[in-house]
Amino acid sequence: MARRPAPASRSARRPGFLRRHPILVYRALLAATFLTSAGLGAAIGAWTFVCADNQCPSVEVLELYRPRQTSKLYATNGRLLAELGLERRTLVALKDIPPALQQAFLVTEDKRFYRHHGVDYYRVIGAAFRNLRARGIAQGFSTITMQLARNVFPERISREKTIIRKLREAYVARQIEAAYSKDKILELYLNQIYLGNGAFGVETAAQRYFGKSASDLTVAEAATLAALPKAPERYNPRRFPERAVQRRNTIVELMRREGVISDADASLARAYPLKLARRAESGEVAPYFVEWVRHQLDEHFGKQLYEQGLKVYTTIDIDMQSAAARALERQLKAIEGGKFGEFKHQSYEQYIARGANGDDPGAAASPYLQGAFVAVDPRSGAVRALVGGRDFDDSKFNRATQALRQPGSTFKALVYADAIHNGKPASYVVNDAPVTVEQVAGRPWTPQNYDLQFHGPMTIRRGITLSRNIVAIKVGMELGAESVIGMARDFGITTEIPPYPSIHIGSADVYPIEMIAAFTTFATLGIRSTPFAIVRVENAEGSILWQPQPERSQVLSPEEAWIMVSMMKDVVLRGTANQAVWQGGFQYPSGGKTGTTNDGADVWYIGYTADLVAGIWMGFDRPQKIKSNAQGGVLAAPAWTSFMSETYQRRPPPPDWPRPQALVIREIDRRTGLLRSPACPPADVIVEYYLAGTEPMRECDDAALEQIVRDSVAAASRGRQPDPAKAAAKAAAKARATTPP
Repeated sequence: MARRPAPASRSARRPGFLRRHPILVYRALLAATFLTSAGLGAAIGAWTFVCADNQCPSVEVLELYRPRQTSKLYATNGRLLAELGLERRTLVALKDIPPALQQAFLVTEDKRFYRHHGVDYYRVIGAAFRNLRARGIAQGFSTITMQLARNVFPERISREKTIIRKLREAYVARQIEAAYSKDKILELYLNQIYLGNGAFGVETAAQRYFGKSASDLTVAEAATLAALPKAPERYNPRRFPERAVQRRNTIVELMRREGVISDADASLARAYPLKLARRAESGEVAPYFVEWVRHQLDEHFGKQLYEQGLKVYTTIDIDMQSAAARALERQLKAIEGGKFGEFKHQSYEQYIARGANGDDPGAAASPYLQGAFVAVDPRSGAVRALVGGRDFDDSKFNRATQALRQPGSTFKALVYADAIHNGKPASYVVNDAPVTVEQVAGRPWTPQNYDLQFHGPMTIRRGITLSRNIVAIKVGMELGAESVIGMARDFGITTEIPPYPSIHIGSADVYPIEMIAAFTTFATLGIRSTPFAIVRVENAEGSILWQPQPERSQVLSPEEAWIMVSMMKDVVLRGTANQAVWQGGFQYPSGGKTGTTNDGADVWYIGYTADLVAGIWMGFDRPQKIKSNAQGGVLAAPAWTSFMSETYQRRPPPPDWPRPQALVIREIDRRTGLLRSPACPPADVIVEYYLAGTEPMRECDDAALEQIVRDSVAAASRGRQPDPAKAAAKAAAKARATTPP
């Protein structure tokens, strides 16, 4: 059978389009050439217009370009604590950036980077069509070189979404491409790009997120960083881990499709858990402290701080800071978890899980239970630890230094210090009984004790031990509001204190750091130290530019302060802090005072040894009852015990306070505050300490007890106005006794 001839090819069967329509093809080519020329001419003309009068920066400066230097903060042990600058970065050469990290950015930001000359016209056309369909800006077309142009020259190329900005950006990108190699451009970009969490460049970001160098990143970690330029805050893995992982996996898939990683590597990377470095490993040990220091430095140095690479040596102790943060967060979680009774509010974990902070990052007020912690060296005022809140990324409001909160019963320590200073001994007896006083605008006020009970006559030593409100109010009214306010000023309280009876139980707002630092007066037996954070500041060459001097002042005599310490030891040994502190395991010599406001919105514990003062506040940013039966000794004090126990595992035990020889010792009847007599029940006999001349001269009897009740009622009802001459003499004596730094 004859073989059938093969069919002719399509081109052989009929003439091609070119042959059939030569005129049409010629005209189309002519039109395309014209449009291309016109487009190029328009672009050149546009570039000429937008770059006229030297409006576009010269790329020659890139040859000598060096990012701004950051100022560095150091802890007491010399460890780098933080960097302060407009842009925190560590420069790294491209050869030290692993290929996987380079490719992760390339496939995400500019997959044709090595094939275009600064402007990717394919992306321009695609973005134009998508934006026309969306009738707005739906997609951008910035290449890596264009991003570099606007990042390096932010003053000359704004971030406004305008055609002029895009043209200027494209022009500078073309200039950069003409002057530098692709590898150099990519290196500059990877060192320049902002990646959230205060990190500029891949090396700094790798350290802050993963606690390792960029050269050691896995494929999954590289993809996590490459996910950030699109929206650094939205995909911040610390705040939104689930969102970050989803975006990371999208980039891993892009890398697989482009063939830069294998299917097996892609599967492994997608399954890789998000392992972020602990804050201590990533240089985020004390963000609230760092920001507090930054404010002080900014006031003193201004722009110099952010550009000239200053060296700032601070007072922070890394171990104490970490212990404080752990102790506070552990206790707050225990409260939220119901360990101390039903907790009806939203917890921090629930808040973060819902992503509720995404709409308002950095808001001052947060809806979950907050806390603040400050530890101070009482001998100098050096702040060794400072925690201003639970999550600096969520809320940068510093509750230790900025919040105004009622100190509650912690303020009673200042009332009783004023009483001792004015000659009332620790054995001074006050009747713990109902009282109605005039508070504001003639309105009567009937204060209550926390337990709504009254215990009758008691010494002020017992009054502070059991934190009886009525006793503190009556003592404060006898002293007079102005006297107590004056003593609070001597203790370092700067906030407004209105002269009402309620101030004696802590109704006037204070800054937590001031209230906590006030207790340095007790720890040092009379000398108050102003809290400070900066030891010295040096320039890049090591010359000292600023060395703040510690501020210390004599507030109480050693004898007065020792009596107060003795009274506040009783708070720990047999009072409101006993269960949390002494029974909680901290059995070194210490004193302290619990604090709870009447509405249960603020709980405190401020305690001290001879060489360390530490205090905790807990509450909501918008004041509300924490829980039913909230008490500082139950909720706040355990965090203090945890912190101090850990701290004293690394340092020698604190010494006890030596008793001043000038004090007078007497055995007294604790019911009356008078000398013991054969008629006193042995169970009521205690040893008490007195300033010379304030000790009792009379023995106790029933008539004395009745008279004490009558005197207490009369004294509280009339109050005592300060004697002007005595007040002036007191001020002069303190001025003479001021201790130099």
